[in-house]
Amino acid sequence: MDPLLNYAIFFVTIAGIYAVWSLALNVQWGLTGLFNIGIVAFVAVGGYTSVLLTVEPSATFGGGLGLPLAVGFIGAMVTSAILALLVGLITLNLRADYLAIATIGIAEIVRLFLKNEEWLTNGVRGIGGVPRAFADLGPEGLALANMVLVLLCVLIVFLLIERARRAPWGRVLRAIRENELTVLASGKTVKYFRLQAFVLGAAIMGLGGALYAHFVGFISPEAFEPLQTTFLVWVMLIAGGSGNTKGAVLGAFIIWAIWSGSQIVTGWLPPELATQAGALRMGLIGLLLVLVLLFRNEGLLSEEDQRRADIAREARNDGR
Repeated sequence: MDPLLNYAIFFVTIAGIYAVWSLALNVQWGLTGLFNIGIVAFVAVGGYTSVLLTVEPSATFGGGLGLPLAVGFIGAMVTSAILALLVGLITLNLRADYLAIATIGIAEIVRLFLKNEEWLTNGVRGIGGVPRAFADLGPEGLALANMVLVLLCVLIVFLLIERARRAPWGRVLRAIRENELTVLASGKTVKYFRLQAFVLGAAIMGLGGALYAHFVGFISPEAFEPLQTTFLVWVMLIAGGSGNTKGAVLGAFIIWAIWSGSQIVTGWLPPELATQAGALRMGLIGLLLVLVLLFRNEGLLSEEDQRRADIAREARNDGR
């Protein structure tokens, strides 16, 4: 396969996985205002669940049931949703920065569990031989088929979230984000809706974790670093447009393009600065985030743009 085409397929696949995570965060933060800084926990739990369900049995770690990939993906979503349900029942009464601190703590607990419980996860050595979708197609067909699978998942998640956003359920979530007391006065159970949004977002994050694990073919605790998972996903959503479903996807692709491009730029650094390449890349992303917040704090595609599009669509439908 042509190297440029191979890189393009890899780029789109990884960007698509980030788009799934960004869409999930958009449900929690963009629609509901839930400040989740523990994204990596739900991503990692989803990835490990799918791997343990689908990988062949091993004497060095638990799981290894050899089940189909579809079962692994469903298991990833269910396990992440259960974790979110347990966390949400405890923490969703907290507000803003307190919820953020709680989710950071949960993420660290999950990371340490995956690292130290070798009987289940094989610890820092990780798990190799993770089954990959369409493995019988050969290297070229495998990469292309995985890209199509990821993009299909992005499309399905996008359509489901967009439909939920336009439904009365989505309007309640936005009302909770804007004025929780008004929603309480209208007779709605705010915690119930917040919990639904938190669990749904976590389940989608788990799906993204499973897609990542099966695309790479290897999983370890080091694969889920908070900076490259939680931080990047937040930047993607804020840059693309918090509350805007299209913006969540656009932000994922743009920020991943910048992140990938910065790797090429830092490769030109002199040898004495090569060890600082990672910090410089993160600094570039941080600078971009500051510029977005200063000059277009609503993101590239704002929620207001989406509202105007919804009004125009409803007006056209009423005129028919």
